[in-house]
Amino acid sequence: MKQSTQTDLVVRSCRMLSERAVLVVMQACSPVPPVRPGQFLQLLLPSCKGTYLRRPYSIHDFDERTGTVSLLVQLVGKGSTAVAGLKEGDVVNALMPLGNGFDLEKPFENALLVAGGVGMAPMYMLGKELRSMGRNFTYLFGARGESQLLRLDAFREIAATAISTQDGSVGETGLVTENSILGKGGFDSIFCCGPTPMMKAVAQYAVKNGLPCQVSLEHHMACGMGACLCCVEDTVEGHVCVCKEGPVFDINKLKWQI
Repeated sequence: MKQSTQTDLVVRSCRMLSERAVLVVMQACSPVPPVRPGQFLQLLLPSCKGTYLRRPYSIHDFDERTGTVSLLVQLVGKGSTAVAGLKEGDVVNALMPLGNGFDLEKPFENALLVAGGVGMAPMYMLGKELRSMGRNFTYLFGARGESQLLRLDAFREIAATAISTQDGSVGETGLVTENSILGKGGFDSIFCCGPTPMMKAVAQYAVKNGLPCQVSLEHHMACGMGACLCCVEDTVEGHVCVCKEGPVFDINKLKWQI
């Protein structure tokens, strides 16, 4: 059974990476259950006036030894703007870890980790975990332009990284599904996170090439525990809550008509 806990997090640093993205590092005030890559947390943000529900964010990194958790957040609304306004020493309350992360128990020899935009967030911890397991993998990132590619140096320290940008400012020009690395083959598993159209395109590539593929869905989540039914996804097993049954799904379980 998945375990989660409620804990206060003390902000250790809050750094803007671009005009629309922030990296927040916090430390838990009490023990936290083991965190799997792909899981998320729900933050309570009292400073966000008029917002009463917790806000969900992918866990970018977690150090079990120190209880340090990192978030890579894109500024899109009141909640994320409040996160960007956190200062060192601020305390926020969190429910964590929540949801089902990536399944790393199935055997594979050479994985491709694909992300678009803020979908890069869970891929950092996933890469670190795969590296610690001795697994071979490559990153493939896509974005509209260079400003949306976050923490590239940190990712490149973990694994080889291929890039596609729509404006050609970094890497190859085009979509991730057009990147030349896909033509080289040799991959036997795909892990993906990002905008739904991009993930569906990657899923189509996976199906065409007979590759297992897991995707981390981005849905609006309120409770984080499957009670409010605001993040329902239609699957072959019926309608399920992404926050409880996901956010990571095998594409074979999704009704994406791919």
